[in-house]
Amino acid sequence: MAHKPLRILYAAGPGDVLGTYRHWKLGQDDPTQVAMTYSGQFYDLVKEFDAQAYVIATCRTRAKLRDGNFRIEHRPVPFENSAGLLYHLGQFWYGLRLLASALRTGCNVAVVCAGTHWFVLALMTLFGIRVVPTVHCVLWKKFGWNPTPFQRLVHTLNGWFFTGGCAAIVSVSDEVTQQLGELTDSRARPVREFVPQYRASSFAAVRPADPAARPFRVLYVGRIERNKGVFDLLRLARALEGTGAEAVEFDVCGDGSALPELRAAISTAGLDHRLHCHGHCGRERMVDMYSRAHAVIVPTTSDFIEGFNKVVAEGVLAGRPVITSSVCPALGYVRGSVVEVPPDDVDAYAAAIRRLRDDSAWYQAFVTAAAKNQPQFYDPKRGWAAAVREVLLAITGDAQDARGAPTTPDTAGPPPRWATHPVGKSP
Repeated sequence: MAHKPLRILYAAGPGDVLGTYRHWKLGQDDPTQVAMTYSGQFYDLVKEFDAQAYVIATCRTRAKLRDGNFRIEHRPVPFENSAGLLYHLGQFWYGLRLLASALRTGCNVAVVCAGTHWFVLALMTLFGIRVVPTVHCVLWKKFGWNPTPFQRLVHTLNGWFFTGGCAAIVSVSDEVTQQLGELTDSRARPVREFVPQYRASSFAAVRPADPAARPFRVLYVGRIERNKGVFDLLRLARALEGTGAEAVEFDVCGDGSALPELRAAISTAGLDHRLHCHGHCGRERMVDMYSRAHAVIVPTTSDFIEGFNKVVAEGVLAGRPVITSSVCPALGYVRGSVVEVPPDDVDAYAAAIRRLRDDSAWYQAFVTAAAKNQPQFYDPKRGWAAAVREVLLAITGDAQDARGAPTTPDTAGPPPRWATHPVGKSP
């Protein structure tokens, strides 16, 4: 690269980035995940740019590794599950530790996904570090948001950071981009959007849906937490159990702090024959779960600050109707192949399941529409790596890509969003 070597601090989320790295070294995707991991895409970028990288994830299982150009660490966020002042102190402390790590290892760029309040990262700019926030969740709840004075202060400081404290922003959805515009009065730094990426091979083995097969199976995939709507599945199962119509069964795949409570509640309710908890499932097991499913449900509640929610995309890629609400930003990318219901409306979820079960023509319409929405999730030009690559090239001032080839529409990806649509404005 031009000028001095690129040294990148990458602050990742809670995933096992060390495990992903070990598979990446062997030329493999992480088998525990269905989507292409962001850390795996980052490792590809480091190799492409011949950079040095310090990767710090918020994973709760502490671990460290040094290997060639990579230094990788699992560093949990203190007080992450606390409320009030303790939570904010943990966020501030983690940000200071990220700064210390970046300075100690001579990093000149920081790509940050998680771990701290965004405004804390402005401290890095004082030391000449170019900061690239990559925003994977909406900045505030879409429904019923009533911030405290302190939360308003945090958002004001974050708005200042997004306006002038960072080099560019990478955004997971148009809803995140819209909120950035609202927060900064449409003066945010350049924003590059992306969508989650998948290998076509991951879904090649998923069997076509058979609408006539019984029982009718509905699949939930994700974290087992109350605000993800998993306990609404109990109410759904009970409501559908009492209709006297053909049975509906739910498969629940995922892990989380509420899993023991959910299992106990299922047993207490006597619904073990309708609700099946499978725990975390790797890619191969998920192929079977999607093959068995008739529909996918994403019942995230309005209390949760949702990200794109990749399960919505995965249901579409599996050729299954997805039932969800506008709490999930992914909905806008897959309209026509998703049954949209009002947030938190269990009766509406139940009605959608009944109709998918009983109306084969309606069911097939969603399956047909799914095929039209799939290509974007297989297009690397729309992925996270393409967005970050474009930002890194802009930061380094290089008119060529990392291999020295002139950038063209084929190598540089689509025009950046900021080139055509001002932040916070509708296309």
